[in-house]
Amino acid sequence: MKIYNKIILYCGLFFFLAGSTSSCTDYLDVAPASLVNPEDAYKNFVNFQGFTEELYNCVPSFCNRDDNNFFNNGEEEMWQQNATNQGAWIWQVDLGNYWSWQRGGFGNGGSFLDQNTDNFSTDNNKRSKSLWVGAWYGIRRANIGLANIDKMVDATPEEKNIIAGQLYFFRAWFHMHLITYWGGMPYIDYVLPSDEPLRLPRLTYQQTADKIAEDFQKAYELLPGNWDAVPAGQATVNKNELRINKWMAIAYLGKNYLYAGSPLMNLSSGGADAYNAEYCKKAADAFGILLQASESGACQYSLIPWSKYSENYMTNGQGGRMPGTATVNNVVYNEAIFRGPNWGGTDQSTNKQYLCAGGVLQDRSWSQYATANYVNYFGMDTGLPINSVSKADVPGDQGSTYDVHYPWKNRDPRFYINFGFDTQKMVNSTAAAAKNFVYANLYTGGNYRAANTGSNTGYLMMKFNPLGFNKYDNAYNRHQVHTAWMRLADVYLMYAESVAMGYNNINATSTTFSQNAVYAINKVRNRVILPNGNPLPGVAPIFLTSVESFMSEVRRERAVELAYEGHRFNDLRRWRLLIKSPYNVKTGISFDRAIPETNNATPTFNFLDKNVPQNNRIENLREYVVWQRNFTERHYWLPLKRADANLYPEFAQNPGW
Repeated sequence: MKIYNKIILYCGLFFFLAGSTSSCTDYLDVAPASLVNPEDAYKNFVNFQGFTEELYNCVPSFCNRDDNNFFNNGEEEMWQQNATNQGAWIWQVDLGNYWSWQRGGFGNGGSFLDQNTDNFSTDNNKRSKSLWVGAWYGIRRANIGLANIDKMVDATPEEKNIIAGQLYFFRAWFHMHLITYWGGMPYIDYVLPSDEPLRLPRLTYQQTADKIAEDFQKAYELLPGNWDAVPAGQATVNKNELRINKWMAIAYLGKNYLYAGSPLMNLSSGGADAYNAEYCKKAADAFGILLQASESGACQYSLIPWSKYSENYMTNGQGGRMPGTATVNNVVYNEAIFRGPNWGGTDQSTNKQYLCAGGVLQDRSWSQYATANYVNYFGMDTGLPINSVSKADVPGDQGSTYDVHYPWKNRDPRFYINFGFDTQKMVNSTAAAAKNFVYANLYTGGNYRAANTGSNTGYLMMKFNPLGFNKYDNAYNRHQVHTAWMRLADVYLMYAESVAMGYNNINATSTTFSQNAVYAINKVRNRVILPNGNPLPGVAPIFLTSVESFMSEVRRERAVELAYEGHRFNDLRRWRLLIKSPYNVKTGISFDRAIPETNNATPTFNFLDKNVPQNNRIENLREYVVWQRNFTERHYWLPLKRADANLYPEFAQNPGW
């Protein structure tokens, strides 16, 4: 901690005095003549905003920091067979080697969690960012700004509030993400002096969360809802989408409270291995403010219509575009609430691993694939899970229509956005080199199942990656994935969870929003439109008989709606399910095609079902374990760096590490 304190101090003073965005290691090279008057950084809105803007570049790009999707650390994806010797963070998680979150734990550090401190910078290089170093640096910079807020003499009260609101937000946001992975921390709310020994103790998770909540609440009260609508934002009108506003603050206030009230965080703070109802109620009230504003039209955030859903969550990202906004009949829909900067770049792209079959469709010898166990969360077009059983005493529940001979037929439409499956067309090119890979031959023995180049689970990942993004169609180097840290669908689902667990009643409401938990989850589901034009049905009556049965659908819906957006690992952790069966197992499938293959390049379709791959019959479907994680209680938290944990007794290592 002391080491980072010094780094943060030096970097903070350097950036404060020189206004530079170069590496911290350049500090000693700054010539005295280049220093500016410290007061100038704070005297007016333009200057102080320039000081504050650097905080945005402390937010790491969790989805393309190193052109790899090392952010899906739950049970949703599996490495290729010959990639298990790679040092990548996601594989190290499977091994239980959490030490690898830090630089030096493997290779050069391929995770957004850590980066070599010598290379840390707030420039526009996505690889120079990391959560651990960037958060401590950002916290110090926010404290420096708040300590100097009264020097902003040439400014309106509104301008002063906007600066302070951003500083409070970032101080809270960085602390929140530190405790999400490492547990309770000292809450640094003043500029730490460099000449005093560090003795700040680690607080419990909930104690830290209470401090975080105070700052998010201040940010909500001080910030505008839309920068374009206030005088201070006019100089950058139409370019303010990523700037912090009050709705971001209230959304994160809710998430902070929900996490604090979740079983893992409640237990680690001295409570029971269960939800803390009071924290959940506070979360529901915060989320309710945003949802009420959204549905009344008082804020700019809304769910993207289904007609644009596929475009946003399967094809966006091209040319640096960020999924989360859409325009329909001149109406703009903003679903992405908080996103960090997008630094883009075309040298490599995340989908070299993220798309389908690395060695098969990309020039990589290693990649990741959707696990069969995760695919199983995606239910049927009836709204039911695939394993639902009909109960005659429950009106309206007809049971699942899942058929093991047609396992990809009549599924929730989001299934077809997220996954590639057998006989699906994957390549447009007619080149000779591509002819054997036009269709996904994922059956047992198919060329998409090759041991060292193909899928070891029987599925491909398609989310964010449209048809054509492969080496044969020569488009994959022009594709970048840049997902949101939080979007509105996430807020609806967190509201449903917090209301249900706060009031132990799925029909209860928060004090700020008149709709109940069932309404909130169905709002997300009903957005999905079936081929017949009807909305995807909401939660079936069979799951509305108790809070726990309802929560099983909330957990499943989060897996489906937020698939491959970096939420699953933390969800399983906070629910205390990460180390439990079946959440610690990754599976694949084997099967045969019912119609024998006559041409490996072109699957033999049933004449009536041609070009509708989900209608092709299969036989001998079998699910098998690809990998089992041997986790223990210690794997609910990441270990602190040994050097930090050894600095002073009050900054203790996490249990078991």
